[in-house]
Amino acid sequence: MIRTSLAAFALLASMSASLAAPVEARASYVLTLGGINVATLDVDLSDDGRRYTLDMNAKVAGLGSLVSSGTAKVVASGSSSGPALVSSEFDLETRANGEVFTVDVSYAGNAVSAFKVEPPVFESYDRVPVERSHLRGVGDFLSAFVLKGKNLDKGLCQRQFKIFTGVERFDIAMSFVRNDEATSPRTGYQGPVVSCSLDYRPISGHYTSSEITNYLADTSRILIWYAPLGESGYFIPYRVLLGTSMGDLSMVLVGTRL
Repeated sequence: MIRTSLAAFALLASMSASLAAPVEARASYVLTLGGINVATLDVDLSDDGRRYTLDMNAKVAGLGSLVSSGTAKVVASGSSSGPALVSSEFDLETRANGEVFTVDVSYAGNAVSAFKVEPPVFESYDRVPVERSHLRGVGDFLSAFVLKGKNLDKGLCQRQFKIFTGVERFDIAMSFVRNDEATSPRTGYQGPVVSCSLDYRPISGHYTSSEITNYLADTSRILIWYAPLGESGYFIPYRVLLGTSMGDLSMVLVGTRL
């Protein structure tokens, strides 16, 4: 479940980077399922104007037989000198039920140059093969959802991402929904936000019999709200919402440090 959730999420207008001040920031989130806390996440962003690093650490509390308790760590890095983050390295490690799962992906020129998964992914007749052409023009999922821009407007939502996680290759298309306002004092931000919808399209590496893959591909209820990260020129998720048969899966920003 940890591996699938990361892949789905497995479920974050340009700035002149040469003029941008260095950024050191942390965003903290709480993940809930059906209103019950199941995980906490901290994402650290470091950007010197040319190179960036994103470091995510998650602790999963678990929810009976539905979600296993464990930890997850993701480190993504690359170039920040353009209007969007460009991946060069993506490393993931999950630990749950005494098992360790790792992924290492290297990118060069918006294409995968090497990747390694341990233990190897189970091959089956219903797993869609990852073709060489699928590994061009791609990036990692963590860098994709941390946006650069000048304004908090619908332009933030008009983006498409081609993502390779080391296991699965999928596309994400974002569309503008509305301008909104975050007002809850229990969250880490109050102020204007922009709401976007996400359309998930599996390309390869997934199993055609996977219920979660088919659900994500068919659902129209994946929403993400973006908030400004101070005056840094970055915009980060304020809230992510996915409706499931077990209740809403929601990730909410509870604190920032800049």
